[in-house]
Amino acid sequence: MVPLQIAVSRQLSLGAAESSSWIFIVWASAAASSLALSLVYRQPIPITWTIPGLVYMGTLAGQYSFAELVGANLMAGILIVVLGLAGVGGRIMDWLPLPIVMGMFAGSILEYVVRMIKATVEDIIVGGATVAGYLLGRIIARPRVPAMGLALLGGAAAIVITRDFAARPIAWELPALVVPQIDFSVSAFIAVSLPMVVLSMVLGNVQGLGFLRAQGYDAPTKPVTVVVGLGSIVNALLGGCPAIVGRTAVAIVAAPEAGPAASRYAASVTAAILTFILALAASAVSSVLSIVPRHYVIALAGLAILSSLQEAFEKAFGGRLRFGALVAFAIAATPFSFAGISAAFWAVLAGFAVSALAERKEMRAYWRGEDDAQREGSKDHAKA
Repeated sequence: MVPLQIAVSRQLSLGAAESSSWIFIVWASAAASSLALSLVYRQPIPITWTIPGLVYMGTLAGQYSFAELVGANLMAGILIVVLGLAGVGGRIMDWLPLPIVMGMFAGSILEYVVRMIKATVEDIIVGGATVAGYLLGRIIARPRVPAMGLALLGGAAAIVITRDFAARPIAWELPALVVPQIDFSVSAFIAVSLPMVVLSMVLGNVQGLGFLRAQGYDAPTKPVTVVVGLGSIVNALLGGCPAIVGRTAVAIVAAPEAGPAASRYAASVTAAILTFILALAASAVSSVLSIVPRHYVIALAGLAILSSLQEAFEKAFGGRLRFGALVAFAIAATPFSFAGISAAFWAVLAGFAVSALAERKEMRAYWRGEDDAQREGSKDHAKA
C-alpha cells in the first residue's frame, strides 16, 4: 500500500508533508475504526482503505486538481454515510451492473501495469529484481511468503548493490497534518465521487461483510457502513482516500486459521494496533521511499495492483454483460475528457447503453438477481 500511495502522490505532485499527512490519516483512521468495531461487536471487522479508489485517483492526475479530488472524496464519504443510514448499502449495485463498473475500472488502472513494464525495461537491474521477487513469491504461493514482500526485498537488494539511491536524511519525526484546499465541482462529483462510492461499498463493504456472514457472524451492516463513511470524511479532510471494509484483511483475520470464531476479533485488534504504529511512522516511511529510484516505486506500484486488475478482469468478463464491460474497458483505457468529465464516466455510460441495447436479456436477468445457474435451469426447463 505505501509504495502505491507514494506513486500516486507523485502523480498528483504532492509535497512531502502532504504525502505524510495522507499516509498517516488513512492508516490511523483505519486503525481506530477497526479497533472500535472489533471491540464493540466482538467480531473481526478490519477497516482499511480502497486501493482501487487510490489507483483510480492516480489516473485522474491532470484532469482534476488535488483540491477537486479532495472535495470529491469528501462528497463520497457523506454519500456513504447517507446510504448507510438509509440501509441501502447492500443494494447499491442493483441498478448499476458490476461487470460494466469493473470493465471501466480495469481500463482506468491498466496504465499502472504499462508503466511498470516500461520502468522494468528502462532499469532492468532494479526493476527486474523487483519483478523477479514478486514472481518468486507467486511461484512459492504461501501466505507466509507474500509476493509483494519479496518484490520489496528484491528491488531493495538491487538498489544497495548498485548504490542507486539519493543521499538524503530520513525524517525521524511524527507525521505532518496538512489540511488541503477543498474545491467542489459537479464534474468531479460525477466522475470521482460516484465511482468512489461504488468501489468502496461494493468492492469493500459488500464483499467484506459477505465473507463475515459466510463465517457465521451476524455482521452489523448499517453501523459498519456509517463508520466507513465517517472514516472516509475524516480521510478526505486530510487529503486521504475513502475507507472500506478490508476484503483481504477480512479473509485473514476472520478465516478459520485465525482461531475459534468467538476470539478471532483479537486478530483484528492486534492488526489495528500495528497499523496505528505504522501510521505514526508515516514521515519516515515517506522519506525512505523518496530516496530510492523512481523505477523502483513505479514497479512496486504496478505489482501492487496486479491482483486488483486480475479481479477486475474476472468480474468484468467472467459472466454476463461482457460486451458492455468490453466497451467500458476500451473507453476507460483511452484517456480523454469530454464536457469537463473524464473518460471513466463516459465508459460506464457507454457500457450501460450498449448492454441495454445488445444484451437486453442478460441485463434483465441481472436486475432480477438471477445467477448463471438459474438462467441455465430456466433454459433447460423451457426446452423440456
